[in-house]
Amino acid sequence: MRAMSRLFPILALSVGLLLASPAAGKANRPRSLLNRPAPALSIPDLDNNRIELENYRGKVVLLNFWATWCAPCRLEIPRFVEWQRQYGPRGLQVLGISIDDSDPPVRELVKKLNVNYPVAMGDAKLGIRYGGVLGVPVIFLIDRRGIVRARFDGQPDLVVVDSRVRSLLEMQGSALQPWPSPKSAAR
Repeated sequence: MRAMSRLFPILALSVGLLLASPAAGKANRPRSLLNRPAPALSIPDLDNNRIELENYRGKVVLLNFWATWCAPCRLEIPRFVEWQRQYGPRGLQVLGISIDDSDPPVRELVKKLNVNYPVAMGDAKLGIRYGGVLGVPVIFLIDRRGIVRARFDGQPDLVVVDSRVRSLLEMQGSALQPWPSPKSAAR
């Protein structure tokens, strides 16, 4: 038993070093979604209506992963409400994905902030499909053809996000070209 207790820390350290090796990191690292089709999204919103990303083809989608306990997230939501009101008629659709553990605090905040766009509860599997959402906020901008054009990790410069949204709203068809990677977008 005593030999086992000495062996466990060595074994744990060995596994940790193996997982931290550059080769393991590359194998487990999700690939970037930039300039690729957005992963399928089919999830019930807080009102139990189905959010199907495919149904928003032809619109620019701002997909926001957030949480009620995230201070920057709480600051962004009023801006997204305003953008939905202002740019919605031009083809913007904001979608919120909360990573909270339960929906009561989400419902409370959505009501308090008069959120005017669909909000759903996400999970780890959805975060993995979207390239590894490991923290919040994370914002994806998806063009009218369903291609991911930008990803912003952490608290972004909302002036830059707004500029990107407006540019995507103005672009049509073949004019949609890949975005250059901004310094404010982590991937």
